[in-house]
Amino acid sequence: SRDSPYKRLASAFAGWLPTGFYYKTFMASKRVWAAAEHGLRQTTGLGSVPNGADPDCYQTANQHCDVLVAGAGPAGVMAALAAARAGARVLLVDEQSEMGGGLLASPRTFASAEPWLAAALAELLSHRDVLLLPRSTVFGYYDHNFLTVLERCTDHLPSASGRAPRQRLHRVRARQTVLATGAVERPLVFAGNDIPGVMLASSVAVYVKRYAVAPGQRLLLFTCNDSAYGVALDWLGAGREVAAIVDSRAQPGVCAEQARASGIEVIAGHGVVEAVGGKRVQGALLAPLNADATRLEGPPRRIDCDLIASSGGWNPTLHLSSQAGARPVWSDELAAFVPGPPRQATRCAGAAAGAFAMGDCLRQGAEAGAEAAALAGCGDGRVAVDLPEVDDPPEQPTQALFLVPHCRPVSRAPRQLVDLQLDVTAADIELAAREGYRSVEHVKRYTALGFGTDQGKLGNVNGIAILAAATGRSIAETGTTVFRPAYTPATFGAVAGRDVGDLFDPERHTAMHGWHLRHGAAWENVSRWKRPWYYPKPGETMHDAVARECLAARNGVGLLDASTLGKIDVQGRDAALFLDRVYTGGFRRLGVGRCRYGLMLREDGTIFDDGVTARLAERRYLMHTTTGNAEAVLAWLELWRQTEWPQLDVHCVSVTDHWATAALAGPQARAVLAELAPDFAIDNAAFAFMQVREGRVAGLPARVFRISFSGELSFEINVPAEHGEALWSALVAAGERF
Repeated sequence: SRDSPYKRLASAFAGWLPTGFYYKTFMASKRVWAAAEHGLRQTTGLGSVPNGADPDCYQTANQHCDVLVAGAGPAGVMAALAAARAGARVLLVDEQSEMGGGLLASPRTFASAEPWLAAALAELLSHRDVLLLPRSTVFGYYDHNFLTVLERCTDHLPSASGRAPRQRLHRVRARQTVLATGAVERPLVFAGNDIPGVMLASSVAVYVKRYAVAPGQRLLLFTCNDSAYGVALDWLGAGREVAAIVDSRAQPGVCAEQARASGIEVIAGHGVVEAVGGKRVQGALLAPLNADATRLEGPPRRIDCDLIASSGGWNPTLHLSSQAGARPVWSDELAAFVPGPPRQATRCAGAAAGAFAMGDCLRQGAEAGAEAAALAGCGDGRVAVDLPEVDDPPEQPTQALFLVPHCRPVSRAPRQLVDLQLDVTAADIELAAREGYRSVEHVKRYTALGFGTDQGKLGNVNGIAILAAATGRSIAETGTTVFRPAYTPATFGAVAGRDVGDLFDPERHTAMHGWHLRHGAAWENVSRWKRPWYYPKPGETMHDAVARECLAARNGVGLLDASTLGKIDVQGRDAALFLDRVYTGGFRRLGVGRCRYGLMLREDGTIFDDGVTARLAERRYLMHTTTGNAEAVLAWLELWRQTEWPQLDVHCVSVTDHWATAALAGPQARAVLAELAPDFAIDNAAFAFMQVREGRVAGLPARVFRISFSGELSFEINVPAEHGEALWSALVAAGERF
């Protein structure tokens, strides 16, 4: 908690606890670290794992679409419209409860935005091949345009009704993808910027315009770009006071003239060097800046306020495009990273591509949607939607301001927070640079910059710029860290879905399972299968029952449910060559209707699996594997088939569940089989050892193998699984007298 003794102690000695202090002190001695580790971990703010099972339920859905659009802002909605009108199957995903993105609260909008958005969403809902997923986040972009989407089904409700899923994981295969994920406003880094009451300008806009909530009374707006000016006008329109607009640029442009016309003081060429206050903002210290905002040109002065809204420009949301393989590229013109050349069937549009003007967002969205639909086989790539009229005012360029200078050196100034989640300061980054950490990936791990659940969405660009300045390199040379799934945190429950409890490791039953239950079988677990172990009679021990059953098989006849053995159907022109390569023995000369024992080795020569393989036709084999290795053997075959020998014409399909197998073993096995298969020639001359025949047994279509697992005379009878218990009952009845 905030008042824990560990945190009070850490706060008191914060000046003596720079980044990496625990590496330099407590880890010097194993004994000291063992004593200090517990206390240090108590200060991290991490939660504890709850006990017991998750009371909620989750679902998983598999989706296929021609075009997936991530983000339902103006660019995303326009892309979905263009693709839908081209006849494509479209999936439009947005993480907000209400679609519209920046149109819902951003000052950058247009006169007809609200009716246009309502009409566009209504049209999308009318298309039968369009699915809208609000409250859903694309959190993973993987190879071959496979994406994962987390839908929050009932998280917003007070309590789930019945067994309605809390969340649903959509596994999506998309032919084409449009990333219209927008941009994240970049905070300005100045002293005391973590005091409550310091907010992003876009956050203030959302509170005022969407929720009619004013998070203060007297606003001071600090910006280095034009986009934030509308926030001050919205604040004024809400009946609150604007203390001033502080712009780091000496010549702000048209927006400043509009603000002054509304009676707002605009202080150009200045910066907020420090927020004043403790538990709440009480004011701000302003000072004049030089032209490139790298040093102060005069002493600071104070302005009273209870809310500071800052805007350092916009960072295109690059996480999904980076996961898709596109490395970010630095743009000096935008003072931001933009997506690099794509490596998958994807394209970015709107603010995610660095287009911040509303007209550009709409145009890029329409073009991206039409192009994606055409590449997916729908339409000719022409834009099929009319763009609404937008009057984008001319804007001055954003000033690249990543760290506001202070009267004191960075190492002595009050905390200038870069990563607000993990408390990484500008001083921490400069210290890491002085200690030899030049790679941004190393600095990330040393300071924890961008390590939080936001994956650097707020602090990374500022941190990279500070590192670049400290090491004497450009931001482009410094580069970015790698963004990995998940884009935002995903619950373990959603990833697991229904595969929990009894469904986590489901039991597999043979077709004769009911008969075994009725006759009191004791069970053994073999892989996931429940296999009859022995059938004890009253008063028998396990040893007694096993001895009795062994004697029956040695002297008369025994019966075994062998359905659990793995069965893989191998077909194709090169099936024989393929088997020659995966087994130690040869199969190309094996005759049709014959069987051969095979030994399978791993690459290091150790035994992997063994079993009997039968040649059913010229290009068809049936491979038997051990019960526990059936899945692993199929995966092994597919590994070699797909990656090492893709030129071979061969296909492998598991048919283990398709067949029920009963093994007759013992001197009287032939007599029992003869009673149930009168038209079957089963003497030694007609049905030799290691042969397979097809016919009817007990009136059922069957495949019979003359092979032996026990060393006794034996026949293994395969019938379609739905006939398994009928075959078993017939064999038991025929074998009764033996």
